[in-house]
Amino acid sequence: MPCWRWRIAQWAARVEFGNVDKGGATVTAERDERYDVVVVGKGNAALCAALSARDQGAKVIVLEAAHEDESGGNSRFAGGVMRFAYESVDDLKRVTDLTDDEVANSDFGTNSKEEFFDDLFRLTSFRTDPELSEALVTQSLDVMAWLRSKGARFVPNYGRQSGMVDGKRKFFGRLPIEVSGGGAGLVRYLDAAVAKAEITVLYETRVLSLIYDGVRVSGVRARRGGEVLEFNAGSVVLACGGFEANPEWRTRYLGPGWELAKVRGSRFNVGDGLKMALDIGAAPYGNWSGCHATGWDRYAPEFGDVSVGDQFQKHSYIFGLLINAQGKRFVDEGLDFHSFTYAKYGGEVLKQPGQFAWQVFDAKAKPLLRSEYRIRFVTKATSDTLEGLAPQLEGVDPEQFLKTVRAYNAAVNPDVRFDHTVKDGKGTTGLEPPKSNWAQALDTPPFEAYATTCGITFTFGGVRIQHDSGQVLDSHLAPIPGLYACGEMVGGLFYFNYPSGTGLVSGAVFGRIAGRSAGAAAVGS
Repeated sequence: MPCWRWRIAQWAARVEFGNVDKGGATVTAERDERYDVVVVGKGNAALCAALSARDQGAKVIVLEAAHEDESGGNSRFAGGVMRFAYESVDDLKRVTDLTDDEVANSDFGTNSKEEFFDDLFRLTSFRTDPELSEALVTQSLDVMAWLRSKGARFVPNYGRQSGMVDGKRKFFGRLPIEVSGGGAGLVRYLDAAVAKAEITVLYETRVLSLIYDGVRVSGVRARRGGEVLEFNAGSVVLACGGFEANPEWRTRYLGPGWELAKVRGSRFNVGDGLKMALDIGAAPYGNWSGCHATGWDRYAPEFGDVSVGDQFQKHSYIFGLLINAQGKRFVDEGLDFHSFTYAKYGGEVLKQPGQFAWQVFDAKAKPLLRSEYRIRFVTKATSDTLEGLAPQLEGVDPEQFLKTVRAYNAAVNPDVRFDHTVKDGKGTTGLEPPKSNWAQALDTPPFEAYATTCGITFTFGGVRIQHDSGQVLDSHLAPIPGLYACGEMVGGLFYFNYPSGTGLVSGAVFGRIAGRSAGAAAVGS
């Protein structure tokens, strides 16, 4: 019998339930079993919180709304790149094993704390919370080493963030490391660590509310198997995501039209944790009208597909053109590496007529296209001529498309050398919007185009926490005893935009902080 099934069987055999009347609802109260820490959710942040609490000697239970097959939260759908502060190859060796040949023949660059801060401040228009961002940046390398100690395996990010330059492998975008197996791999590693730590996990258990007496949180109420159960605990860690899978909340907070976005990840992230925290007076915080949203296949399913993972994304637009229904460009595709624009440009696609855009490339760009352009489930058009491609772009004005491409080709600066591993300055002249980097004329057949829409990943608004404990603050900024939060539920980190690879690391940093604090408080109480 698998370990988790054995744990549930043992749990069910030990616990007796009695019915208690709670204002007309039947609540089944757990009599014999009490936990030190209840963790709500089972993505990267939640699992890190559970492991961190267990490190404090706490007895921990994880409650997951999804069936085991769909569990893992948004982490399961993440690409797996990890943005953390590092100064040298010696720092990278704390995270992954590098051979002498890899060190000698690679330029890993740096992502110093100063560079990490600069990117985070720049992309959030300097709105990121200074204490949260300091905790994230300064603890990012340590948490990577901690994840490795829990069994996570990290490898050089060869496929998506590197290229050969003068016979040497050059990593760009300050993202040289990814988790083996992507976000799904990270969840598998952490699942194994949780099983090894003998942490109980209950699936198909949706938490409905916090047990709160007006002074402290002492557990949760959850629905499981047609019953409502109480799980009493010294501390509760909320780590069950934002509201990205809730179309009503998206429309309310992000604005009209956002109900039309595809959901890149879990269908279970509907704002449950945020609602129950706000219901007891937690302080909302951060960019509630903002989110992480990317280019996503136009005809992808409504929610993420675990068998496809993150491969509906389309992130190589920097090497081509983005064309809307009017046949026009609408952003600077080459403003920066995709790592610094992709989470914003999905929202720009949603603003276009029909909420779609085509990404158009010629044969020169094809070797640079990422793996997601080669999957089976893709909406694609090809032709040996631009004139033949134009009528295949469903929903696009073909004549204006051809005018747009001709104007773009004429505006490309031919005197600057193309180099995809740096911001090469090969741009356009007299074109609006400009293309600042990687501007090559579309003149080499065959031509390819990919239909995209907006895929929402996670929402930026959340609750306010203490940066050094993860404890949730109330609307008067006083700590709520017994309540902690991490992952997407933390507000104040991201505004307007997002640097690729930060989410998983942020989840691990604040998951470890929240779990450590929750475990220590519960064990010591």
